[in-house]
Amino acid sequence: MSLHTRMLIGFVAGTVLGLAANIFAADAGWLDVVTTYVADPVGQVFLRLLFMLVIPLVFSALVLGVVEIGDPQSLGRIGGKTLVWILAVTTIAVTIGLVMVNLIRPGQGIPPELGAEIMAGAGDRATQIAAGREQVSGLQVLLNIVPRNPVAAAANGDLIAVMFFALMFGVAATVIRSDGTRSFVSAVQGVYDICLKLIDWVIRLAPWAVAALLFSITAKLGFDVLVQLARFVGTVLAALAIHFFIVFPILLRVFGGMSPVVFFRGAQPALLTAFSTSSSSATLPTTLKVTEEALGVPRRVARFVCTLGATANMNGTALFEGITVLFLAQFFGVELNLVQQAMILVLCMLGSIGAAGVPGGSLPVIAMILAMFGIPPEGIGLILGVDRLLDMCRTVVNVGGDMVGSVVIGRSEEGVRESPPEPAAAG
Repeated sequence: MSLHTRMLIGFVAGTVLGLAANIFAADAGWLDVVTTYVADPVGQVFLRLLFMLVIPLVFSALVLGVVEIGDPQSLGRIGGKTLVWILAVTTIAVTIGLVMVNLIRPGQGIPPELGAEIMAGAGDRATQIAAGREQVSGLQVLLNIVPRNPVAAAANGDLIAVMFFALMFGVAATVIRSDGTRSFVSAVQGVYDICLKLIDWVIRLAPWAVAALLFSITAKLGFDVLVQLARFVGTVLAALAIHFFIVFPILLRVFGGMSPVVFFRGAQPALLTAFSTSSSSATLPTTLKVTEEALGVPRRVARFVCTLGATANMNGTALFEGITVLFLAQFFGVELNLVQQAMILVLCMLGSIGAAGVPGGSLPVIAMILAMFGIPPEGIGLILGVDRLLDMCRTVVNVGGDMVGSVVIGRSEEGVRESPPEPAAAG
């Protein structure tokens, strides 16, 4: 049985068992014991193993990607294509979200007393997120791209700063071309190869970890909150589905020259990992492995586009931010005209780039946008109960967008490519 099949079985088994436990044993003491001492630790160990590899993988992948691209002109061309891809696809995503929320108007379907009750239940966390909005600023995000101390940036998990440092290292290594530089590049290649081997070992644990993560989440979530916020959840899921199952396949077929069926089959391990971890950063090791081996994207393109995309290309996050802001505006009765909604579109695009690629990383950005338009940022407590589920879904769209972008940009650089190998051949 292939790894993909075992991951899918773990995914389904964890979801079904978690929902069953929530329905039939929600008040049983043993359920808390199982989730706290078995399911959560198994899932957290898997996440920690993946996060452990992110910094060395990001640094080595970007340095090697820049070196393999070669001359600065080619680097600028691929970088320009990546930037255009991020802006274009994120604009499409946010536009879909804004259209959907204006058509369905989910914020007008929740009675004020029910909304107040839901927010009261998540009061402490909502207050903390709202208070942290002042820490998020576009200028600060821009300045933080250049790290004062790259080691401290790596220790704090500041991927954007690590990426900038790695890009500068790669460009300098390409320009110098000395014997010492070649030795350094060989050492970086060794780090990358070691990371790939470690990823291979970690991914073997994925079926068990996926089952544990999904069991823990679904056992705690249940149906009660979903029913109360059904229109909001439905609006977000519908918009994400349109972007993922309609926009991405069109882009793949027209610009990438690849069958969507072949893409989704090859990308399955990364998409399942994204769903279970809710983190683009934690999924990055799997994304790189799948993009190169299962989708057949040239290494130099995959390393560059996927690594940058893990932080900068957040289609699903931008879409979710736009829907959430308008949803809360509708709930609190704040009317926003077309110009204000266009401003929200731009802010969501920029905010998604600055959002951390970890679970819940977009919430402080949403709180900042709410405050800018006179919407009570504490209203974010209204969606905290369902945020984990929606975070899992939007992370799938984020990671999928990275891989689709790699396929499209890879084809534009390499011309018509051979069909990618079957996933089983890559495992």
